[in-house]
Amino acid sequence: MCQLLGMSCKEPANINFSFEGFRARGGLTDEHKDGWGIAFFRNNSFDVFVDHQPAANSTLADEIHSAGIKSKTIIAHIRKATVGEVKVSNCHPFKRELWGKTWLFCHNGDLKNFAPELHGKYEVHGDTDSELAFSLLLQRLEQEFGENEPESAALFHALDIYSREIENFGVFNIIFSNGELLFTYCSTALAYVERQYPFTTVTLIDKNVSLDLSKHNTQHDRMIVVATKPLTSNESWKIYQHGESRMFKEGDVLHTRAIG
Repeated sequence: MCQLLGMSCKEPANINFSFEGFRARGGLTDEHKDGWGIAFFRNNSFDVFVDHQPAANSTLADEIHSAGIKSKTIIAHIRKATVGEVKVSNCHPFKRELWGKTWLFCHNGDLKNFAPELHGKYEVHGDTDSELAFSLLLQRLEQEFGENEPESAALFHALDIYSREIENFGVFNIIFSNGELLFTYCSTALAYVERQYPFTTVTLIDKNVSLDLSKHNTQHDRMIVVATKPLTSNESWKIYQHGESRMFKEGDVLHTRAIG
C-alpha cells in the first residue's frame, strides 16, 4: 500500500513541515520506498515532481524542501508497489487535462481484476491500477457532463458514486484535485486536521521536530491537511469513516458524505 498527503489552504502556504514527517515514511520510519511525488498548484496549473527513489533519502525531495514552494493546493504520495514496476511513469501524482484544467490523482490501495475499457486520450502511460482508476474517473466525468465542468456539488456527487463503484474491486483511498477543489475518498485509511487561528506548536510523529505555527501564519490563514495517517502527535486529527467522501476548498470543508 501507499500513503497520501494533501493540503488545501486559504492563502499560499509552505508544506515543508508536514512533508518532512511524511517523506520519512518513504523508507525511514515506514516501508513506502518505491518512489514518491509531489505537486504544487501555481499559476492555474500544477508543477509536478516525481522520483522513483525512496522519498526519505531523495535528492529531489531535499531540493524541493530547500525551495520552500508555497501553494494553496498541494498533493504528495509515497509508493509501496503492489501493481507495476518501480519507475517514474508509475509514480503518483498522475496528471491529465479535462475541461481546460489540469487534474491530479493519488491512490492508496490495490484493485483486483480491474480492467476498465478506456478510450483515446484516457489510455494510460504506466502499468498501475491507480492510473487506470484515474483515467476511468476522468472518462466517466466527461461522459456524464460533456464539455462543461459542473458545479462543485454535482462534481462531488459524481466522484462519490464513481469511487464507491471502483471500491468494489479493492481498496480505494484517493485524493483528486483540479487545484481549486480537493476531493478525497476513504476506503480504509484517511485523516484530516484543520489549522486556523489561534495557531499552536505542533510536533511530528515521524521526526523529533516541532513547529510554532503562530510564527508562520496570520489570523486570516486557514488550512486543512489530509494524510493516510496523522502526521502530528498533538493535534485533533479527524479519522474518516469507511466509505466517507469529503471535498475541500481553500481550507474549508465544502461537501461531505459519510455512511450512517
